Amino acid sequence: MTSIHAAKGKTPEMLEKGWNPNIQVDTLKKDLVYIHPTASSFKLLLDKVRHNESQRMNYVFKYAKQNGDKSHKAPEFKVGDLILVSTLNFNNIKGPKKFKDSFSGKFIIKALHGKNAVQVQLSGELENKHPAFPVSLVKHYAPSDIELFPLRKETPLEVPPPDQS
Repeated sequence: MTSIHAAKGKTPEMLEKGWNPNIQVDTLKKDLVYIHPTASSFKLLLDKVRHNESQRMNYVFKYAKQNGDKSHKAPEFKVGDLILVSTLNFNNIKGPKKFKDSFSGKFIIKALHGKNAVQVQLSGELENKHPAFPVSLVKHYAPSDIELFPLRKETPLEVPPPDQS
């Protein structure tokens, strides 16, 4: 049994293959002259089990979705916000991997691609990277407090010139 995805509105099989598998529900032909009583009672038992399991699966899907929605916090980004980009998948940053920062930036959001991706104005050694990032690899930039950290130097924001495209 397959369920309809909440965000896409279609089943995974429909999205991947373009069709839903047709699982045959009727296992006994009703127009037979003689059906053995054991076979018909077994078929009724299977029908009840299938119905109950279908109800339980629907309940489990709804319960899991409710729990996921409780703990999921939708990111709130706007065009012009300052953000940091995760360097998790960056392999070409100079120096040993263990010494590289886990986040790079501060960058300005240039555009939003729905709720799940942002387009960033990259500068410096990340200029050749693709500028679109999923929100799971992005976090808001919080400026450092000079009173708490007097020796920390604030890096200036390098704003590249706007694209002519």
